[in-house]
Amino acid sequence: MQTRNYPGRYDSLDKIREFVVRAADQAGLDKPAVYAVELAVDEACCNIIDHAYGGEDIGDIECSIVPLDNGLKVILRDHGRPFDISRVPAPELNVPLSKLKTRGVGLYLMKNMMDVIDYVAAAEGGGNVMTMIKYKR
Repeated sequence: MQTRNYPGRYDSLDKIREFVVRAADQAGLDKPAVYAVELAVDEACCNIIDHAYGGEDIGDIECSIVPLDNGLKVILRDHGRPFDISRVPAPELNVPLSKLKTRGVGLYLMKNMMDVIDYVAAAEGGGNVMTMIKYKR
């Protein structure tokens, strides 16, 4: 397992993406799977900055990478406000783009890009923990 800490800022996103893309490549994921990991982690980190912290420079994002025999596990930990993942409704996607409510779209995207998504609010050891797994095809 490799772990890195990043400031909860938008300018940290490039470094986080580089870290997870390199790990996804090394784990043997194909290009579409690497892109899925990159996109899901980017969205999750934006959610941490926007919703858990309520803005930039309020807390850090801890990113851990766990290579698996059959894929890659990414663990994100923050110390911001927790949320109840079960209370985020699935977005209504069969509407014109101008009427699309953006709340929940990012989580929907992450769930569809990754094979496993697990979120624990106020996790043991402190903070909130999102675990995402992408399996090799």
